[in-house]
Amino acid sequence: MRARYLGIAVLSALLLAQTALAQDADAARRAAVVVKLGPKRITVGELEDRMAQVPPFQLRSFGSTPDEVRRKFLDQVVIPDALLAQGAEARHLDRAIPTVYDLDRARAQATLRSVRARVGLATAISMDDVRAYYDANRPRYDAAERYNVWRILCATEGEARTVLADAKKDSTLAHWNQLARDHSIDKATNMRGGNLGFVSLDGVSSEAGLKVEPVIVKAVTAVKDGEFVAEPVAEGSAFAVLWRRGTVGASHRTVEEVKEQIQSSLWRDRVDAATKTLLDELKKKDLKEKNAELLDGIDVTPPDGNVVPRKRPGQVAPVGSGK
Repeated sequence: MRARYLGIAVLSALLLAQTALAQDADAARRAAVVVKLGPKRITVGELEDRMAQVPPFQLRSFGSTPDEVRRKFLDQVVIPDALLAQGAEARHLDRAIPTVYDLDRARAQATLRSVRARVGLATAISMDDVRAYYDANRPRYDAAERYNVWRILCATEGEARTVLADAKKDSTLAHWNQLARDHSIDKATNMRGGNLGFVSLDGVSSEAGLKVEPVIVKAVTAVKDGEFVAEPVAEGSAFAVLWRRGTVGASHRTVEEVKEQIQSSLWRDRVDAATKTLLDELKKKDLKEKNAELLDGIDVTPPDGNVVPRKRPGQVAPVGSGK
């Protein structure tokens, strides 16, 4: 039995030694220099790693055999890139402001790509997470019937009746818009014909931040699209002339129908959260000083140059500036 265990141990040691030798041999192979370009050394490993980033269909454009692909990729891509990079360094182009900005932007975009890679694909978001989001945002997917309401809000009932009669005589859009401009005391909507958007029975409008009295919506439900409400409707101390312009029917979308949309929303939220977390960590680690008061001395001149830069204390105004 002891001899058996001893044999197994020896075999394991031999396998480990062979694995280590193979790893060392591969490391030596990858470290071999293919090309020397001044101070730059291009190794086998660097060439392999770079080729691995190229889609196979693009690699096939370099030749019909693996050897031809390797040689042409080296001669047509890797060597020219290295030479041009060395030329840029020799001319100190890497220190030029536009280049520095481009390099910083490239690094930033690479960092964001790594964040997105860590978050994973939107399609990988589980159905449980999709259902939880769906349940928490059900009003987005279950929409009640909504009515497009146009309203002229008049100060008195008499004025409202006169406006309604005038609108019935000439129901063109241009005439209605003129009546709204002349008579509506709702200055937030009178210049757009009193359009309140598409309004649900609870008074919530499709126009952001707008909500109307439910009595207004109830009144328009008694008429058809394109019809005026027969009588002015009391709205607080004023009176509303109402025109039902259209209707959007009720809708219901199942979780299966909006799965991809929800996955996309969750993915963006997770990417934004991961990006914010990374930025917070980097700020805590690297942001040492911020002198916001110095921003006051920076000129902001539009590209067209039409605005004269603000004169700093002690600075002579540019000729022709009139200052």
